[in-house]
Amino acid sequence: MRAGKFWLIPVALFSGFILYWIFAVPVVGEVALPSGPESTARGEYLVAAGGCYGCHEGQANGNALSGGMALESDFGIFYAPNITPDVETGIGEWEGKDFLAAMKHGRSPSGAFYFPAFPYRSYAGMSDEDVLDIAAYLLAQPAVKYKAPDHETPAWLFRWMLAGWNVVADLLSDTPEEYTDPEVARGAYLARHLGHCSECHTPRNRIGILDSSRQYEGAPMNDGHVEAIDPAALRNWTKEDFAFLLFLGLKPDGDYVGGEMEAVIEHNTSKLTDKDRAALAAYFVRHN
Repeated sequence: MRAGKFWLIPVALFSGFILYWIFAVPVVGEVALPSGPESTARGEYLVAAGGCYGCHEGQANGNALSGGMALESDFGIFYAPNITPDVETGIGEWEGKDFLAAMKHGRSPSGAFYFPAFPYRSYAGMSDEDVLDIAAYLLAQPAVKYKAPDHETPAWLFRWMLAGWNVVADLLSDTPEEYTDPEVARGAYLARHLGHCSECHTPRNRIGILDSSRQYEGAPMNDGHVEAIDPAALRNWTKEDFAFLLFLGLKPDGDYVGGEMEAVIEHNTSKLTDKDRAALAAYFVRHN
């Protein structure tokens, strides 16, 4: 090699390091799946709080959590997979590390990238304990043999592109505010992570990354518009108003929520404890 080309060696090494950093499968240690009625009961509550039924409810055969629901987006139509413990079409062979890699890193047991229609970027902030309790509940449910349809995406969209997309999303995301009030902190955890409220209520840029500078300002969805739940939108609301909305779907003006939020109330927030609904209200309605 000519001396003038020795600079190619560090460039190649640096490029290899960058590619490895972007594409490397996240390291998730071996963890035991919890067992026993306490973990399963906690998992049942967390599945409801996390809105899992809203997307994974069986569409073709009516079996809960067997998947098939379509999510339309600017990047195609994505179908929620089967998350029952069927070995062939579901999660029957998943281990603890597989649940952590999927929910907190967006990676399948084989290391493939999940599309962010699965809100793993929100779930990333969940505790390992909560993820594993969800796993305990899911694996205790009846197995249903059903394979969801393949995603309908543009020809140019490949899963490997999510490697760079995730890096850009990390760079564009603001550091979330932390709260010393335990009730507000609990509400923030439920809203930001388990309940993934930003996924619908926050606008996205042209490549589908949430605009954290406009958190909860409302966003388009399925030819409609998801309402804003930011401080400006809730300036005349009390905490009691918001907690009641989460329980029954009734707004302070006497109108009921509609569209996708109606299902969220039914399957998700109405199942929460009064304490957790109050925590969400404390987080969203912090001006009163």
